[in-house]
Amino acid sequence: MNRSTRSFSYAEPEINLIAFIDVLLVILIFLMISTTFTKFQEITITLPSASGADTVESAREINVAVSSDGRFALNGRVMNRSQLAGALKQMSYNSGEQNLRVSIDADARAPHQAVMTVLEIARDAGLPNIAFSSQAKK
Repeated sequence: MNRSTRSFSYAEPEINLIAFIDVLLVILIFLMISTTFTKFQEITITLPSASGADTVESAREINVAVSSDGRFALNGRVMNRSQLAGALKQMSYNSGEQNLRVSIDADARAPHQAVMTVLEIARDAGLPNIAFSSQAKK
């Protein structure tokens, strides 16, 4: 009886990189879809809530924030009334386009006079296209 002895050689285990990359790609896509992006501003505001139809974004937007204590911020930069007026006039002059919109992000506790001031400054700068931001009701 002839017995042959076979020697078994075991292959070194490998990590399947293709499956690993597929899993990472699915996780990346999930995180990209589920992540929300926020605008950071120098002043903290709490927007009032409202319900209504969503608007279509077609105009170039200038963001003016009004804080609860009546301070102004243009595109995230805090400024006083005269600086805001000068900046809006300069933007209106430089743009030369009719498709420029002023978006007012007023805190729910902001003084009404401060919001009216922004409206007057925008009107004086020749920017009649104005929108107000609000939070959707939950």
